[in-house]
Amino acid sequence: MRQVLFEVWLKQPWAGWTPQQEGVELLGAGWVVLLLGLLYGAYQFFTGHKKEVLAASSWGTFLGILLGVTLVGPNLPIDRFPIFGYGVMVLIGFLFAIAFAQYRSKQVGQDPEIITDLAFWILVCGIAGGRIAYLVQYRSELMASSKDISQLLFNAVNLSNGGLVLIGAMFGAAIGFFSFCHIRKIPPLPLVDIITPSIFIGVGFGRIGCLLNGCCFGDRCDLPWGICFPHGSTTFDVLAIRGFVEPTAPYTMPLHPTQVYSSINGFVLALVTAQMYWYRRHPGDTFALGCILYPMTRILLEFIRADEMGQFGTSFTISQWYSVGILCFGIGLLLRNRWQHAGTRSPSAAS
Repeated sequence: MRQVLFEVWLKQPWAGWTPQQEGVELLGAGWVVLLLGLLYGAYQFFTGHKKEVLAASSWGTFLGILLGVTLVGPNLPIDRFPIFGYGVMVLIGFLFAIAFAQYRSKQVGQDPEIITDLAFWILVCGIAGGRIAYLVQYRSELMASSKDISQLLFNAVNLSNGGLVLIGAMFGAAIGFFSFCHIRKIPPLPLVDIITPSIFIGVGFGRIGCLLNGCCFGDRCDLPWGICFPHGSTTFDVLAIRGFVEPTAPYTMPLHPTQVYSSINGFVLALVTAQMYWYRRHPGDTFALGCILYPMTRILLEFIRADEMGQFGTSFTISQWYSVGILCFGIGLLLRNRWQHAGTRSPSAAS
């Protein structure tokens, strides 16, 4: 795991890669801005926005930021700030998800700009939903770590170390999606079929972020690929509080890399739903398939995870209960499509 990938150095914006005694490397802010500019340009170029890359306004904005970092950065009251692995992987997953959804929308004759507009709604509502679910699920820990109301409010919005529940983020993103479709008067089912594989692309990258952060860890593992988390990590601290690890131990016992399992699961589901899109019989079938397959795999993965406890007097975790609801919704949507479109042609036959 690696919660902090590196720290951005403001005092010396053009300093190279500099290891520190605490095990965290520093990189000058100028190099970071330059790298982000190159990545942004490449992303826009390969997603068909070549004019934006070559526009004078884009170059002016980039050079202005670069000049500002060089001149203003050394005079700021802080000299550096961390770049967290979890946030980076979520951002990478989000960008790849948008790119694939735009590519898929072009394949089926949809305007890819709709995906760009939709992405903002999904991002904001998804983060809000994931954070609200986290606050509800871990409210006792949040209250225990807050000395007063100001610290409680700060902890409630502090996302520096993660703090998002995937199921909650999915619910929030769904609310954002259907709100967007309602406002723009866009039929939701054909559009949601296009973006369903992208949802799982985001899940695949996001779970790598969970591994870097040390959350969503698994139960004890006796297999060769079991992983140990070091002293001071999120996983170690949780297991030490629960009495499963000695507080002075250097590492945890080997645990199932459930973050890796979940990441692979996300990428596999992205591939399956992307292929099944071409064989769907009715609008919404691809999304319904995703709503059936994901909760089934999530329920199974929860049995070898150890970060959550059973709820409502059962051994089922809160994520498993959410998954049961999503599974029922997916089955209901699939049946509804069959009954509503009985006797009609499939999308592929109509086209």
